[in-house]
This record gives sequence, C-alpha cells and structure tokens, in this order.
Amino acid sequence: LRLDPWKYIAGAVCKSTAKLNGKVVVITGGNTGIGKETAKDLAQRGARVIIACRDMTKGETAASEIRTQTGNQQVIVKKLDLADTKSIRVFAENFLKEEKELHILINNAGVMLCPYSKTADDFEMHFGVNHLGHFLLTFLLLEHLKKSVPARIVIVSSLAHMGSRINFSDLQNEKFYNRNLAYGHSKLANLLFTQELARRLQGTVVTVNALHPGIVYTDLIRHSILLKLACKMCTFFLKTPQEGARTSVYCAVAEELESVSGKYFVNCQPAYIAPQGRNEATARKLWSVSCELLGIQWD
Repeated sequence: LRLDPWKYIAGAVCKSTAKLNGKVVVITGGNTGIGKETAKDLAQRGARVIIACRDMTKGETAASEIRTQTGNQQVIVKKLDLADTKSIRVFAENFLKEEKELHILINNAGVMLCPYSKTADDFEMHFGVNHLGHFLLTFLLLEHLKKSVPARIVIVSSLAHMGSRINFSDLQNEKFYNRNLAYGHSKLANLLFTQELARRLQGTVVTVNALHPGIVYTDLIRHSILLKLACKMCTFFLKTPQEGARTSVYCAVAEELESVSGKYFVNCQPAYIAPQGRNEATARKLWSVSCELLGIQWD
C-alpha cells in the first residue's frame, strides 16, 4: 500500500451530498480563508448564508464571488466585530428581527499571534475574540437555533489546545503575555465551551462540535513575519483554504453527525482531546467566569 503524501496533507473529504435548501447559516469570518470556502460550499448546497464579518468591503467582495460561482443569490453580508460586544449585540438583534430561523451557526472567525492588544471591552484580543465574542454570539442566537431544530453549532478550535492551560489567576494574560500561548489558550477555551455547551444542550436537538481545520495557509498568520516566511517556504506541506474548510463543512452537514455532540474532529474524523480540554470542572468554571465578564446570565 503506497500513501500519497499530498492527499495525506490535504486531509479527508466531506462525502456528504446533503442539500441545505431552505436552511439558514451564519458563519463568522466568512469573507476570507477557510470561512469563505465553507460559506461557498454551504451556498452550493442551497443554504441562505449570512457572512458575518468586520470588513464589509471584503465581505461584499467575497459574497459577490460566491454568488457568481454557485448561482445562489442568498449570500448576505452583515457587519459583526467580535472584538466589540456592542457590535455583537447589534448583529444579533438585527438577525433575530430579519430571519425567522437559524439552522447552522459556524463560529469560524478568529485572530492569531497578535501583539498584546485589547478589545473594545478591555479583553485580551485572543481571548476576547476567539472565545468571549463567540460565547456571547452563541448565547444571543441560541433560542433561534432551538426553534429551528435540528440545528448545529460548529466551533473552529485548534490542535494548539494541547499545549495550553486555563490559568484563572491570569485569564487574560495580563501578568505574562506570550502570543503563542495566548492563541492556544483561546483555542482551549473553544473546546471547553464546546464540552460544556453540549452538556447543557442534552435533550434538545441542537448539537455542538469543535474541529481543527489543519495547518492552513491563510491571512490568519499576518501578525507573524517568521511564520509567514516559514509558510511561504513550506507551501506544499500546508492545506489550502478549500482543504482546510472540509472538516467545518463535515461538521455542518454530515448525516451521521445529526445526534453527535460535544466531540472534536480533525480531517472529518473524531480526534483526541487533551485532558485539559475534557476537564468538566474547568469547563464549568470557565462558563461561569465568561458569563460574569460579559454581564449575562446563561443557566
């Protein structure tokens, strides 16, 4: 048996032929990278796709390309800045007024390896955008998902969770900041959120799963000059955005995942979660602290 290294790097392909006509999808960061490719695939399947992004110009350009390539005119762009809770609340308020249903929420957007900076609400950027922003967005849209069952929540996490820990005494890296650790910390938070939300959604027909898209060459690495140079030198060993989107699409549409929740996927297959990503006590505490930071009650 000979293995094709390029197929191994590209990863598995989502084999589902599920159609999404009449279904409504929200995808954060759907204007670029794996988010754009995920939006394109779901639009091709007939979904009404809401691209939620900060840069409306890039969003409109991406949406226009997707509409042209798929023939699906139901690809809409809405303003959403995950680094500003006011923007998140405005987006959710408008969405709930304009859309009667929500079948798939894909928490895809993120920041990576940023220099130390803070969101509009004074949260450390990685933790504030990657975790708290999506935590609040999911909270605000959850009742719409429950009304539209069966519904799915897909959270883009990362293999980087494995080398991370949740330090509640320095949750936002104010005492010590390392951008690699800050990124991994936020991705671990994504997994713990997935675990706790899945427990709380037991008995409903709303599922939530997380995934690692692979090592993908996208604009997400823009903050690291060294990583950009390394990626340019090793392009053939990285996934394209289209390849990186495959597991997101799989989690969103695969028929066999209809009742699967609280899992983590890599290359369209269940994958190992590091012990710190499965710690129920940590997940519950992170949930409580997140609610406190955001000023919400989510029982």
